[in-house]
Amino acid sequence: MAHSCLHSTTSGAAIWACPAVKTASTPRQASIVRCSVNRKGEKMQAEMPRREAMAAIVFGGALSCLPGLANSAGLPPGPPPPKLCDVDCEKELENIPTTTTPSGLQYKDIVVGNGESPPVGFQVAANYVAMIPGGKVFDSSLEKGVPYIFRVGASQVIKGLDEGIMTMKVGGKRRLYIPGELAFPKGLGAAAGRPRVPPSSPVIFDVSLVYIPGISDLDDE
Repeated sequence: MAHSCLHSTTSGAAIWACPAVKTASTPRQASIVRCSVNRKGEKMQAEMPRREAMAAIVFGGALSCLPGLANSAGLPPGPPPPKLCDVDCEKELENIPTTTTPSGLQYKDIVVGNGESPPVGFQVAANYVAMIPGGKVFDSSLEKGVPYIFRVGASQVIKGLDEGIMTMKVGGKRRLYIPGELAFPKGLGAAAGRPRVPPSSPVIFDVSLVYIPGISDLDDE
């Protein structure tokens, strides 16, 4: 009886054939399963009690028909996502005063910066690391490799980020404690290795203001 494994992908489903398995049909052979595996053109056979064989099929055979999965077993987890605030920065944050705005947004200036602040309607280029209160990252421009560009005061980002970056200066780095009403009203679904953000729940953004097109250009002249 042939078996196959179903592997889901974002573009559809791909099917890989597992090694063929023949089930004995006679009473004497009822407790024996004979497995045939082709490896480099050589046919290998082995006999084992049915119960052990079925367990091997479920846990071993299925694993062997998923490309790369067996080879990756036991590998250490990948590196943690990059952050704008490292361990030393986190310690320094404990001594930085918190500013609270009338909207309920709170922030701490890790680095004040020495450039201009973005006027309403201007584009900014900023790096960000977005976290749930426990510190798990759910989005980051650092992983994308380029700063995020948006227009300040145009509702192109969540309210807390929009407000929090308006009073920053180029070269500055700030931690924003964004209350739920200024965050994601509909929430965000979980992704691979990323936590879910419940609707209207508080979030934390570390932000660095990199560049203001049209203003930073003048500073460089």
